[in-house]
Amino acid sequence: MKSDRIILAGGSGYLGKLLAQELAARGSEVIVLTRSPRPCQGPVKEARWDGRTLGEWAELLDGARAVVNLTGRSVNCRYTAENRREIVESRVESVKAIGAAIRRCAKPPGALVQASSLAIYGDTQERWCDEGTAAGDDFPAETCGLWEKAFNGSATPKTRRVVLRIGFVLGKSGGALSVLGNLTRWGLGGRVASGRQYISWLHEADMNRIFLAAIERAEMEGVFNAAGPRPVTNAEFMKELRRALHRPWSPPAPVWTVRMGARLMGTEACLALAGRRCAPKRLLEHGFEFRWPDLREALGAIYGV
Repeated sequence: MKSDRIILAGGSGYLGKLLAQELAARGSEVIVLTRSPRPCQGPVKEARWDGRTLGEWAELLDGARAVVNLTGRSVNCRYTAENRREIVESRVESVKAIGAAIRRCAKPPGALVQASSLAIYGDTQERWCDEGTAAGDDFPAETCGLWEKAFNGSATPKTRRVVLRIGFVLGKSGGALSVLGNLTRWGLGGRVASGRQYISWLHEADMNRIFLAAIERAEMEGVFNAAGPRPVTNAEFMKELRRALHRPWSPPAPVWTVRMGARLMGTEACLALAGRRCAPKRLLEHGFEFRWPDLREALGAIYGV
């Protein structure tokens, strides 16, 4: 009988929890690799790993249907030298460890799905980007470049390989939308700076469906932009978010207040000031259909409008 074991490396975060729940509901055996495993309290099991070295966890990959690697220290922090080092190493070392584990398998996993980010394109302003667009040159772009370079250099010839460059995932239970939602409720839901920077977003349900397609569909291989087909400007996004939360017009946030607020919150202003206008070209070419392509409808579904 074909194995339906799926390994989620670094699957204890927002996206990992969503995917684990979806896979378990479909009857898959789901094992999350995490630094702090908890006793099994449901259909999802957890196993210990450090994201760097081989250990007992590596045996779980032998005969698995797929491995999804979501490992990476959060970029929602100040970009100090130490934090930059941890952000890069957490991504690169986990990729290398998983590649080494797969190469040791008697029966390698059928698919390896690697998370990356649309941040690889840098601040694109109004320029459209697809999977063939060159990488940017800021720190987030350089990080993604090193991430994908490690993945491409960690050969697993018997395992199909997919890279998902993930955009701004919208969901009520986690991610950056929860922060923006709270700010909007507090009357701070105005556009950021000029408001012209683009947000390439997608509903969390579509994100799960993209993960599932990457796991299941043998024709999917290589790099895919995991974002909806209709990116919007920051001004449009905040307007629709205020509408969904029944909040009135809010004053815009000038650049200086964004920089000050980011410092007070222990993060970087570029996370709000940079924009990405990305097209899911290869997903559409493979026939993927988004259930939530319209922002107003997506936010309405999330907030029950």
